[in-house]
Amino acid sequence: MTQKKDSFLTSRLKSIGYAFKGLTYLVKTESNIKIQLGIAVAVTIAGFYFDISKTEWLIQIVCIGLVLSLEGMNTAVEYISDFIHPDKHDSIGRIKDIAAGAVFIAAVSATIAALIIYIPKFFQGL
Repeated sequence: MTQKKDSFLTSRLKSIGYAFKGLTYLVKTESNIKIQLGIAVAVTIAGFYFDISKTEWLIQIVCIGLVLSLEGMNTAVEYISDFIHPDKHDSIGRIKDIAAGAVFIAAVSATIAALIIYIPKFFQGL
């Protein structure tokens, strides 16, 4: 007996549901994502306050999305690594470190972009 295949729209809606479930779990369980969301809210408020340009908004949105997405992927790598090899293992540790390093690169890049956007705006007000 074959199982009835979902329609394209139904399968897309299910995919969105799974993604939202994953996002909710991530936000509820991971302290790093909570910190990064707090920073995202702060720079978004700063963007409205300083009336940043459309280009600056786009850069800021991409940076926020990149950091949050990579944090989610880092968390997934940690979970799968722990599932595959629950005990401490040098190779698993290296895999986790590399994933964390990717988040770090994105976070540093986002910080530099924020400084480029906001430092001049702070000095304009003086």
